[in-house]
Amino acid sequence: TGPLKDMDFFIPEGGGVRFIYQFTSEPPAVSFRANGEKDGIIDIVPKTGILYLNGSLDWETKTVHKLQVESLDEEGNVVKGPYTITIHVEDINDNPPEFDKTEYTGVVRQNSRPGKPFMQVHATDRDDPTTPHAQLRYSILHHFPNPYGEMLFEIDSVTGEISPSKTGSYYLDPQKQDTFTLVVTVKDMAGMSTNAFTSSTDVIITVKESLWKAPPTIHVQENSTQVHPVKISQVQSNEPNVIYDLFEKEKLPRLPFSIDQNGVIYVTEPLDREEKDTYVFYAVTKDNEGELVDKPLQISVIVEDINDNPPVCQQALTVIEVQENEGEGSNIGTVFATDMDKEHTLNSRLHFKIESQVPPIPSSNLFVIQQDTGVLQLRSHSLNKRIVSNYSLKVLVTDEVFQTICDVRINVIDINDRIPIFEKSDYHNVTVAESLPVGTVILEIQATDGDEPATGSSYIIYQVKEGDPNNTFTIETDPETNRGFVKINKDLDFEETPVYNLVINATNPEPLVSGVQYNSSSLTLFKVFVTNVDEPPVFRKTVYKAEVSEDIPVDTMVMTVEAYDPEGDTKTVLKEVRGKHAQYLKCRKRLFNEISSPSRRWRCGGLVAGDLPAAESQKSRTTLTLQLQDVNDNPPLLAMDYPAFFCYPLSGGERTIIQATDADKQWYYSTFTFSLAHDRNAINNWEISKVNATHAYLSPKHANFEEKVYIVPVIINDNGQPPLERKVNLEVNVCSCSSENSCF
Repeated sequence: TGPLKDMDFFIPEGGGVRFIYQFTSEPPAVSFRANGEKDGIIDIVPKTGILYLNGSLDWETKTVHKLQVESLDEEGNVVKGPYTITIHVEDINDNPPEFDKTEYTGVVRQNSRPGKPFMQVHATDRDDPTTPHAQLRYSILHHFPNPYGEMLFEIDSVTGEISPSKTGSYYLDPQKQDTFTLVVTVKDMAGMSTNAFTSSTDVIITVKESLWKAPPTIHVQENSTQVHPVKISQVQSNEPNVIYDLFEKEKLPRLPFSIDQNGVIYVTEPLDREEKDTYVFYAVTKDNEGELVDKPLQISVIVEDINDNPPVCQQALTVIEVQENEGEGSNIGTVFATDMDKEHTLNSRLHFKIESQVPPIPSSNLFVIQQDTGVLQLRSHSLNKRIVSNYSLKVLVTDEVFQTICDVRINVIDINDRIPIFEKSDYHNVTVAESLPVGTVILEIQATDGDEPATGSSYIIYQVKEGDPNNTFTIETDPETNRGFVKINKDLDFEETPVYNLVINATNPEPLVSGVQYNSSSLTLFKVFVTNVDEPPVFRKTVYKAEVSEDIPVDTMVMTVEAYDPEGDTKTVLKEVRGKHAQYLKCRKRLFNEISSPSRRWRCGGLVAGDLPAAESQKSRTTLTLQLQDVNDNPPLLAMDYPAFFCYPLSGGERTIIQATDADKQWYYSTFTFSLAHDRNAINNWEISKVNATHAYLSPKHANFEEKVYIVPVIINDNGQPPLERKVNLEVNVCSCSSENSCF
């Protein structure tokens, strides 16, 4: 209740009959009157001033009602007013959303980009659009059929735009399924309330073949004389207003292809198959922001061959050798030619023909060539090296358009039908000293061969056939004269083999023809007498080595050195020791008679000091190496370049460092041990602590030292095998460091 005045009321729609407000009267007013947009629903009780609804308000019919209310006296005259009463109708969610159509249809292309809308559904709601009551959300409820278990389509929940999903972009194929039915729902209350109203509609989608597909392999003839660029193919995107482009992965210096904004692909210049016979590149589509619209398409171009290359001889001159006894029909060689046009086509098919032969044969050519392979054959068995040593052929090589002449020379090879014959069947005797060095020529021999010179049929190989089981001799051939040089191949030894009875044979590297064999004419004999030479004695080893401890007693045998006389004589072999340290060694001679050998040998069972007179004219020398092993035979010593001292007076905490060393090799100790001798004064006044393997600290135990020199007995142990120790008296000077003559 309240006095009459301008007022606004906010009332939800619906709800039926109800009171709104009661106006109170002020004398002389006794009643009220309402005029305006009552619409048969809003009214006022005159006597009581109650404003009420006698029906339901409807926001969808009228959102605002304006009334004029005034108070009246008993005479019906206006006391106050009129005042404006405004009733605002508040919307409630009392209307479900409605689709524009009961059924929608759309078309999508195979391989369309995922997320790219191809159609849209739309629904409206009569409720207040400024409230959640009319905020709509779309979703796909069902999907018929659904062969892949995942949605092939997706919908924008706010706009209702439908597009292929990633799965759909990959799997949609009109050959497999060309029609789909989607049940699309729309909810108000932004889809967030369980009390929201829901409506649905069917969407029929037809899948059509993609426009964006790679064209078949493009064939372009090489060396085209057309005016370029020339159209060779065209592609079309599923989307309108795209930008077409080409790219290639080979990084060619130039790509001789282009594409316009209608998707037409051109070749921009003549192609050469021999330079490049295939091209692979990609067509792409982009939007205005440069993003890819469609998947790249692979474009393949094959350059078609034309016959634009002549045959080429593989060699400027083909040289063929044939033996003069070659049989009729024999394959004697091949003329090779190539054609850069495409293989296995008529453009590169070659034919061979003999155009001419020099010298000519009156009746017919001696040779024939297989026209498709270039294989040369001997037509007749009438080659004779002595009459004609070589033939020159002109071979015509042709394809369907071009021709080339290839030159061929056929050399007639003499057959090996003659054997080497020695000029002497016996070279008698050769006497050589056993001391001749390896490589010395001891005899020259000669055989001749009647076959063609400088060929394998006439070249002579000399070999020792008998009498030389150890290959003591070798024979080298002079290729110019076929003369043989018998050389020493291994050291001669009169004592081992004083005489050699040699049989030499002469052969050719080329096999003899059938029916011809080597005989005694290809053999010769001679003897080699080896004379004795007074040889020097020979040590068993070139170097003798031994290892002994440095403390071995005098007269201990350290090694045995053996030498012998290769002559097998009984003459003395003298042994003596020379060198820097020979005075430490002496040699004792002992004579052994070997049971298995007639030779006598001296063994040096020790080594001597001093020289022995030489008793023979031949001498030999060997090297003795005696390695001494160190033993721990040196006790440790102090190694200090300066006296130990402390500055007087002592304040406490002072220390000086002492160091030990050892003349033995360092591997005989791992560490020195330092300690004080069992001396009362030393133990009471000093202490030693270790620093490392070779150093220690000496420290005073107190500060009550006088200014004088102290003797500190220190024991140093080297911890060797066996351990050695030494007691040293260490002088320690306690002196005034500030005094000029005291410490320094």
